[in-house]
Amino acid sequence: MQVVATRPKSLTDLQFTYCPGCLHGVAHRLIAEVMDELDIRNETMGVAPVGCSVFAYKFFDCDMQEAAHGRAPAVATGMKRARPDMHVFTYQGDGDLAAIGTAEIIHAANRGEHITVFFVNNAIYGMTGGQMAPTSLPGMKTTTSPYGRDVDDIGYPIRVCELLDSLVAPFYIERVSLLSPAEIIKAKRAVKKALLYNKEERGFTFVEFVSTCPTNWGMDPMKARDWARENMLPFFKAQKFRDKGEE
Repeated sequence: MQVVATRPKSLTDLQFTYCPGCLHGVAHRLIAEVMDELDIRNETMGVAPVGCSVFAYKFFDCDMQEAAHGRAPAVATGMKRARPDMHVFTYQGDGDLAAIGTAEIIHAANRGEHITVFFVNNAIYGMTGGQMAPTSLPGMKTTTSPYGRDVDDIGYPIRVCELLDSLVAPFYIERVSLLSPAEIIKAKRAVKKALLYNKEERGFTFVEFVSTCPTNWGMDPMKARDWARENMLPFFKAQKFRDKGEE
């Protein structure tokens, strides 16, 4: 029998501990596959902060570093500047990157740090119990907004790609979806471009994954994907915002 697919070498043999239907595993595999294809595993360092991504160090088979909540871009900056011969990426959720880590991501991007940031947007705090996140949609019910997000009181969700696209320095910014096989294939292309530019020392690269959180949304995995398509994608449109490599 011919083997057509195997576990990426850039993933460990440990079983994922994410909830059933969670798309973190899909994002992990895409990143690991690209690391294998670019042959950069032994020259790559990753940073995982607090949140569902906190255990990424157990799953990526490369040097990994933990960071305080929201501080992954700052830690990655230090790592890259100390070891400019290495390729550095962060793997962050929306509660981490777009709330307590807002300053870190904006200033790392504004400086054009030579790192790659992978941002998983499921519009909710996953690990800590389903609280409202900076990316929670208007009217979205969470444990801390049981009547729905009131934009007059709380404000609107933050579109991180659009925010970073207002800066001069970033080299590559794209938002992709993990909601179907076809979209996952497109997402892998974005991951590969981001890590290739990282390998080539082009500058700051950023990929946002529109994802789901079936557990905290109170839905089964398929319904969660349908909900995300109907509600998240209209607000967080999957698109390429910047690619200086194509200019």
